[in-house]
Amino acid sequence: MPNVGDELHHSGWNSCSSCHGDPSAARRYLILPSLISGRIYAIDTQKDPRAPSLHKVVEPENIVSKTGLAYPHTSHCLASGDVMVSCLGDKDGKAEGNGFLLLDSEFNVKGRWEKPGHSPKFGYDFWYQPRHNTMISSSWGAPAAFTKGFNLQHVSDGLYGQHLHVYSWPNGELKQTLDLGSTGLLPLEIRFLHDPSKDTGFVGCALTSNMVRFFKTPDGSWSHELAISVKPLKVQNWILPEMPGLITDFLISLDDRFLYFSNWLHGDVRQYNIEDPKNPVLKGQVWVGGLIQKGSPVVAEGDDGKTRQYDVPEIQGHRLRGGPQMIQLSLDGKRLYVTNSLFSTWDRQFYPELVEKGSHMLQIDVDTEKGGLAINPNYFVDFASEPDGPSLAHEMRYPGGDCTSDIWI
Repeated sequence: MPNVGDELHHSGWNSCSSCHGDPSAARRYLILPSLISGRIYAIDTQKDPRAPSLHKVVEPENIVSKTGLAYPHTSHCLASGDVMVSCLGDKDGKAEGNGFLLLDSEFNVKGRWEKPGHSPKFGYDFWYQPRHNTMISSSWGAPAAFTKGFNLQHVSDGLYGQHLHVYSWPNGELKQTLDLGSTGLLPLEIRFLHDPSKDTGFVGCALTSNMVRFFKTPDGSWSHELAISVKPLKVQNWILPEMPGLITDFLISLDDRFLYFSNWLHGDVRQYNIEDPKNPVLKGQVWVGGLIQKGSPVVAEGDDGKTRQYDVPEIQGHRLRGGPQMIQLSLDGKRLYVTNSLFSTWDRQFYPELVEKGSHMLQIDVDTEKGGLAINPNYFVDFASEPDGPSLAHEMRYPGGDCTSDIWI
């Protein structure tokens, strides 16, 4: 990008499955919201996929003046051709100023999606299920807090979220707020099942390291329950006596059989069978980094008092840095790609080596029959030697088409 310090996060496309049946829709433009600068880039990937070009920049001043929104994060296309972007606060970083930005098909600012007065205190990710006339969003925290690094006191001060917000779709009316309580601190990524008739989904709660299932009840309201819990580890030589797994990203396979998530601090990636969404079953687990890998000063302590660390293999002679963060699954479900940057300020706080040496991208091979995960020893993309210095790889996107297409990072 032509600017430094944008902090590109959750990318999206100008068209997606919501445009099914529209022959004029083409997945041409990659939408790149910039969390820190507030810019939104539209990148033309169709003219020459190996030399993408900058199509348009939506400047933050334009967004703020027309909507009051800042800190854009998650981008989703709509069936109308519009693009919707969640914004996490106002220009001063106050969470109360968050909401949803609408861009038209030419990436002009249209306004806000939600009705006036229907913006919750916190925002982050969102997912809509049109056949149930519902959109549900999650809640990270106040930009004024998380941009300074993670401070546990800020959680006590009420600067981080623990709620899901249920909206009518596509009307933008806030219908219900689900308080996840102490089991659902910092709910980040949220996903419905891919089957558009289903009325259930999951959200990953980072600080408490829980996967929470949400679902529609017989009376038409929405409820939630704990689905998967990652126990914190008792540790030595760390900033706290216990270390959460810190679930930062998850996804569901296109056939709705498997759920995958990453524990950024512990260092493992997991696969669960969710054919019965009420009873997920662990099928695969691999260690690809983390703070308690062998060679780290941090050690985990078991109930028996014995200490342990986890074996993390070298890939093509490279010691794996950081912990697994963003994940992306190939369309056939057989290859799971993993990067390791969360947010530059938090990277610097928890994994300073990641900032100094750059991040990397791995491939995990998936057993789609019986379940199971295995690190591919022949795949390693290193971002340490970029022309402008080490880079931090975050989210990945498939352009569509067949499952061997290029992947965008």
